[in-house]
Amino acid sequence: MSQVLDTPPPTAQAATAPTAVTVTPADIDLSALARRHGLAVSGARPTLPAYVRGLWGRRHFIRAFSTAKLTAQYSQAKLGQLWQVMTPLLNAAVYYFIFGVLLQTKKGVPDYIPFLVTGVFIWTFTQSSILAGTRAISGNLGLVRALHFPRAALPISFCLQQLQQLLFSMGALVVILLAFGVPPAASWVLAIPALVLQFTFNAGVSMILARVGAKTPDIAQLMPFVLRTWMYVSGVMWSIDHLLAQHDSLPSWIGTALQANPAAIYIDLMRFALIDSFHASQLPPHVWAIATGWALLAGVGGFIYFWKAEETYGRG
Repeated sequence: MSQVLDTPPPTAQAATAPTAVTVTPADIDLSALARRHGLAVSGARPTLPAYVRGLWGRRHFIRAFSTAKLTAQYSQAKLGQLWQVMTPLLNAAVYYFIFGVLLQTKKGVPDYIPFLVTGVFIWTFTQSSILAGTRAISGNLGLVRALHFPRAALPISFCLQQLQQLLFSMGALVVILLAFGVPPAASWVLAIPALVLQFTFNAGVSMILARVGAKTPDIAQLMPFVLRTWMYVSGVMWSIDHLLAQHDSLPSWIGTALQANPAAIYIDLMRFALIDSFHASQLPPHVWAIATGWALLAGVGGFIYFWKAEETYGRG
């Protein structure tokens, strides 16, 4: 006896079977999917206005970080924070013995000790800011990789730390000025804009070298030699004006380069502000315009140069 099976015809079975569709990642617009769900690339560089706003929002972190670094700097020393003043004073004493006594650079320079100490203090501000900025990223990789914040906060905070240290030293400088007969004057107020311009310049150079140092850590080993050479041509221990007057046979471009040197500009502006025997005739023409130009060139240019590599910091 035969059994009849109620089997649908092949055409009907094929029509009702589900069809498998294979979807590959290439078929999906991932960027559109990310935008639809509000996703963004992790660590992507923000726009410049957004970066500035983010940096301003971290201003309390910058101030607290710089103060903490300054407090911890001499925490292991018995004299503690006194070294903030003693270190530049000892440097000035060494330079006075070598340059003022042995090499006689003090000849023809009135108020040489206030002249020298002012130069050493202001130069130390630039030197320390740049050295710290060179290691700002490479020396803080743990912080960079652990937290999300505008990386420019690091070199700026190190410059702010050095500014705070300079302000401690300025107390000792005022005592030295008074002890050597330099009276207080209204021109002392000019020290404020001079320091603002110098801080802007230092921060810009620090950000440039922070980006370079993040990719090439060996630059930190080279910078002390570069800065030492820069110090010797910046009139820290000797008067540029006095040198040019004594050696009028020098090519004119050498005198122009020495006078336009940004480190020398900020040192001489501070000397002009604080020392009454340092006259305006010893400054290069349009000195405030030159100082402002250096500050804007380094500050704005350095900030943009650093921001352009924001997404690369902390990556192997």
